[in-house]
Amino acid sequence: METTADKRKKILVVGGGFAGLNLIEQLYNSKYYQVTLIDKNNYNYFTPLLYQVATSFLEPSSISYPFRKLLRKKGVSFRMSEVVAVDTENQKVLLNDGELAYDELVFAAGTKTNFFGNESIRKNALSLKGIDDALFMRNQLMKTMERAVIETDPIKRKKLLTIVIAGGGPTGVEVAGMLAEMKKYIVGKDYPELKDLDHDIYVVDGLPVLLAPMSEKTHKETLKILTDLGVKIKLNTMVLSYENDKVNLSDGTVIESSTLLWAAGVTAHTFKGIPETSLGAGKRMITDAFNKVKGLENVWAIGDISIQETDPVYPKGHPQLAQPSIQQGKTLGKNFIKLAKGKDMKPFKYFDRGDMAIIGRNHAVADLLKHKVHLKGFLGLMAWLFIHLVSLVNYNNKIKTFYSWIIAYLTRDQALRMIFRTGNRGN
Repeated sequence: METTADKRKKILVVGGGFAGLNLIEQLYNSKYYQVTLIDKNNYNYFTPLLYQVATSFLEPSSISYPFRKLLRKKGVSFRMSEVVAVDTENQKVLLNDGELAYDELVFAAGTKTNFFGNESIRKNALSLKGIDDALFMRNQLMKTMERAVIETDPIKRKKLLTIVIAGGGPTGVEVAGMLAEMKKYIVGKDYPELKDLDHDIYVVDGLPVLLAPMSEKTHKETLKILTDLGVKIKLNTMVLSYENDKVNLSDGTVIESSTLLWAAGVTAHTFKGIPETSLGAGKRMITDAFNKVKGLENVWAIGDISIQETDPVYPKGHPQLAQPSIQQGKTLGKNFIKLAKGKDMKPFKYFDRGDMAIIGRNHAVADLLKHKVHLKGFLGLMAWLFIHLVSLVNYNNKIKTFYSWIIAYLTRDQALRMIFRTGNRGN
């Protein structure tokens, strides 16, 4: 005898980030669907604060939370696995450890770092797309400082103390601000041998302004804040290559540096079985107004991995930010319920709540409500803190992060600058 559960349609959700989790929340304990979340990690993490883990201002557990605990008693299954391919004809997902059948398949797998085919940068630069990257970057930054302490050659030591950040978007700007704060308040205390030496931090971007999607006021304020913090800005300039500790720029400049942080672009994850005709700019899956993937049945895409060209306000697709992902996830989840009830789905419409960035300890910039409201300084900082706190996935994360921020703000210091090696025990 078939049970009610057996009759429910199977929804597979690939990726447990902003888009995937917000979709799943609409389908908790659903009487219409069996929902399975597939993710290569066993935890969710808050992408906008990765750079604070990488720069030792937050611990990883402050911005991450295990899926299985998050999904307890929610009627949602979890599978820690990687999608190898999709068989859209037979409606199966092939995993690295098996396969799963589906009635509806939702891709919410986000993006990966885009090196634009530049092998010298891919091999030698540090990138920041996950907790593993953040911990690796933290380790490398700390190890580089330790090497600088014992280096007696002034030229080599200068190279070790020079950091180049490629990319003037939110990640690049926020990392630069944090590193400048460390240089100003921490390096001299932790590394007295390096106190009076030059620590050059560069931000290099191919556009004429920093934080390009934001307002002109923000462009000017961001440039001033970073410059006042001692960061050297090179605009209208691109990083061409990085080898042998030499960062070669498009204007002919060569910066000698042991550390290049790459924050200059992303590209969507791709999957075998999804035809090229379904992919648009940045390898994002082209979807209709309901987030259904072009040319495929029962396949959907939400968040950074999707590009929706049906919105006249965003003809080139919505920005690859948290808010579009959250909103698309919620809308599709509600639309699945409408489908189950035989009702018409609602097309996705993005409400732009604004953009913001924090620059160092005391400064933040925010353009809210389609740039109609501009905040800076302390008000901008409070807005940034509030929005990021409420967006964390769990109260445990909110409390730990808030506590860490208070300590960091009051002391200008954090006790997280430990080098944890993640290799095999024999190494």
